[in-house]
Amino acid sequence: MKVLQRYFAIEIIRSVSFVLVAFLALFAFFDLMGELQSVGRGGYRLQHAFLYVAMGLPGYTYELMPIAALIGTIYVLAQFASRSEFTIMRVSSMSTLMAGGMLAKVGVVFALVTFLFGEFISPKASELAEKLKLSVQGTSISQEFRSGLWAKDVIRENGVTGAVIGSRFVNVREVKSDGQLQGLKVYEFDQGFHMTAIIEAAHADYQGANTWRLTDVSETRFQTAGAGDNMIRDLSAAISTKTAATKKLVSEITPEILAVLFADPDRMSALDLSAYTKHLQENKQLTERYEIAFWKKLVYPFAVFVMMALALPFAYLHFRAGGVSLKIFTGIMIGVSFQLLNSLFSHLGLLNTWPPFATAVLPSALFLLAAIAALWWVERH
Repeated sequence: MKVLQRYFAIEIIRSVSFVLVAFLALFAFFDLMGELQSVGRGGYRLQHAFLYVAMGLPGYTYELMPIAALIGTIYVLAQFASRSEFTIMRVSSMSTLMAGGMLAKVGVVFALVTFLFGEFISPKASELAEKLKLSVQGTSISQEFRSGLWAKDVIRENGVTGAVIGSRFVNVREVKSDGQLQGLKVYEFDQGFHMTAIIEAAHADYQGANTWRLTDVSETRFQTAGAGDNMIRDLSAAISTKTAATKKLVSEITPEILAVLFADPDRMSALDLSAYTKHLQENKQLTERYEIAFWKKLVYPFAVFVMMALALPFAYLHFRAGGVSLKIFTGIMIGVSFQLLNSLFSHLGLLNTWPPFATAVLPSALFLLAAIAALWWVERH
């Protein structure tokens, strides 16, 4: 049985790798055609377009791995069936359960690769690709917005660990590719949503540990009415303005959180999605979109096992002519259907406020039930 397991593994890994490379070449070609219209803007040249497209391939690897596993496994099993190898294996006491177990062991490799690309390689590559394009073109992230970038934050007593004593709204005119903020305005409010301060700065650089270093600062403070005061009689005492060359601002907003505002949630890591979801929850903002993306990120590697389970019934089907090509075409249609259904459920779950976990799991669960039904049918017939 070890020899048979090794034979399955070698053939399936070889076939899946070939299918994945073919898909990546196709998507890279289409992306390169789309990038050609950006060539010539600023310092963006053809070599930068090639590098930008190459950095996007890890994201496609993550997205296409289940489909590649499905098509590659179908091809191998169809070849086994056409050469009567699978029939001989069954005659040699290999049951459907044993065949499924061997496919599952091979699927562990693809699931791990999917997880590594989705959690570590793809998010970093996508971030570097966007930074490369912005820096070469000489543009900033928030130039597309008329009023700049807006973000909400909370004010705590002791940095980022104390009790919440207020909130702030941050407006940034431009976010540079290196993370520097330009044209910063901060509006601070107390718990009763009375404005307490307006801080303006020409630049802001992140120093780490949730600390920003503001440059060319102008700070205006407003005195709020006390518990027994109906009004503040002396306006000159109520408003104070001061300037400073630099000022430190402690905030839960980090360059990673700012980058999330422009990133595709499906290209983010589960760790970043979890951190940003927590930030939104603390600021009483909607989190459903990012919660769905978080659970999809955790569930998606297991889709490899579902796709390989769907491929197993094809080993039991025999066609006199065009068998392998017909099975591969069917596998492509199944893979495309899975991707479409996965995207559809994400939007339906967001619109209908379905539980994020159920929204992420339902497509894979439906296809797993289809695989079980198909296996039951081929066993009966």
